[in-house]
Amino acid sequence: MCVYAHIYIMNYLEILDRIKTHVNSLFYTRMDERLIYHNLYHTEQVVQNTIKIAGHYQLGDEDFFIVTVAAWFHDVGYLSDWKEHEQKGADAAAEFLKTQQVDEKIIDQIAGCILATRMPQNPHGLLQQIICDADLYHLGSDSFKERNKLMRKEAEAFCGKSIDKEHWREKTIDLFEAHHYHTEFCQQRLNEGKAKNLQALKEKANPQIQVPSVMKKEKNKEKKKNTERPEKGIETMFRITSGNNQRLSDMADNKAHIMIQTNSIILSVTLSVLIRKLEDNPQLIIPTLILLIICVTTMVFSILATRPSVPEGTFTKDDLDTKKVNLLFFGNFYKMDLATYQEGMGRVMEDSEFLYGTLIKDVYSQGVVLGRKYRLLRIGYNVFMFGIVGAVLAFIIAMAWKAL
Repeated sequence: MCVYAHIYIMNYLEILDRIKTHVNSLFYTRMDERLIYHNLYHTEQVVQNTIKIAGHYQLGDEDFFIVTVAAWFHDVGYLSDWKEHEQKGADAAAEFLKTQQVDEKIIDQIAGCILATRMPQNPHGLLQQIICDADLYHLGSDSFKERNKLMRKEAEAFCGKSIDKEHWREKTIDLFEAHHYHTEFCQQRLNEGKAKNLQALKEKANPQIQVPSVMKKEKNKEKKKNTERPEKGIETMFRITSGNNQRLSDMADNKAHIMIQTNSIILSVTLSVLIRKLEDNPQLIIPTLILLIICVTTMVFSILATRPSVPEGTFTKDDLDTKKVNLLFFGNFYKMDLATYQEGMGRVMEDSEFLYGTLIKDVYSQGVVLGRKYRLLRIGYNVFMFGIVGAVLAFIIAMAWKAL
């Protein structure tokens, strides 16, 4: 039983990895510019929230798989029909999961979780409650104000007209008062923050509401912090940029793998079929050589695009003193002992200039690697595109020459 359970776990993990790649691809290839809120970033946040809640309840492997898949697909429907996006998302999930030979009962449960996010929410069972709470997790978080602005901009984009702030605020207050978190975990963790966010909305809607002096002091502190430096905005910028770079890197690797596999198939067919016939058809020698050279060249560039380069893996005290080393990249410390690395990271965390400088270096390094990958991939694709055309023409000319 343990062996079979292990196999099932590995299957779930492999399918989840494919789902992540598939959903990322959908958002990149079908993205509607009007989706300012319901985009890939929101989907990733819901997935993270789902994992957090599911972890608290220590769900089994199958149940964890169900809620995680539902989180990935719950807003995919916005890419085709924003009015019926829940049903479209459930259909998209079912279509993909059938290609992965997932059991129909599991697909039905995933569809149920996605459809449960339809407003007003009415989830049945813990799994549906988890996905519903993960979808509206931001109502009780510090990010609510920022997310609410994005939601209004998206609504304006789809309506094609401006929405009055007061009207939007009233509708948001109605949403808050009608909504409640379903899981005990979110109730304990988010109800207090949700109440503060609702209070802030009501204060703006009705300035006559008296604000307790303690809350005024807290607001003044927050305003001072915001005027000093937009820390959250900077952190969000780095997080989104780094995430986008990682996704672009994954896409480049997938493209390279496709080219390697495609050319491997062409090479195997060429070597097993065509070469045997060259003695009887000498006119095919040059076209066959052209095809082989094209395939090998394309594979070389694709392999170069994915081939990793690893630095020395060490840093010196001078590197720390001059703030030149990027301790967020494993290639700069993997040969160092833990104590030295901990000391270095401690200095990074204590010095905001060092910290932000390191983040900038990390993003820049990702960009340099991406630039190299896509440059090599472009060369490989160009060689394959023009070369395959040339090879086909060479075969046509050779056959025509033989006919004459």
